[in-house]
Amino acid sequence: MRKEDKGAIIEQLSATVKEYGNFYLTDIEALNAEKTSALRKECFKRDVKLIVVKNSLLKKALESVEGDFTPLHDSMKGNTAVMFCTVANAPAKLIKDFTKDTKGEGKPQLKAAYVQESFYVGADNLDALVSIKSKKELIGDVIMLLQSPAKNVISALQSSGQTIHGILKTLEEREN
Repeated sequence: MRKEDKGAIIEQLSATVKEYGNFYLTDIEALNAEKTSALRKECFKRDVKLIVVKNSLLKKALESVEGDFTPLHDSMKGNTAVMFCTVANAPAKLIKDFTKDTKGEGKPQLKAAYVQESFYVGADNLDALVSIKSKKELIGDVIMLLQSPAKNVISALQSSGQTIHGILKTLEEREN
């Protein structure tokens, strides 16, 4: 590969890392053509960008991006495919769903991940990554928590209003 080509690939990888912010390093080496095609289709459905990269070029791309990515360097051995996404847990759910028939031992297998400015190294972190909530889910939880006290106050006011109305009606009926 020519030096110019390598430079262009490094620039493209750097731009992709900056654009997405979350990425997973996976091993898809043992997948046949049919399963690889199925994985790519599933990635497309879930808005996950899958790229097979040379480890040396990925290291250089990460060096050109702001931040220290050295915890990931030990994971960059052998065949590496990178899953880029904007939703933090989408690739983890994809990997878990794709390997559910093999009880998590099949491919793709998680090598490491950089999610929400944290490093997760090793396949044993897959369940933790699946449980990470997306930004939309967190916003929904906060809104639900904020609405709960307001609903309780409104409910109490409405029920006490009905109680007062009931008492007044009873008193009115007694006088008559």
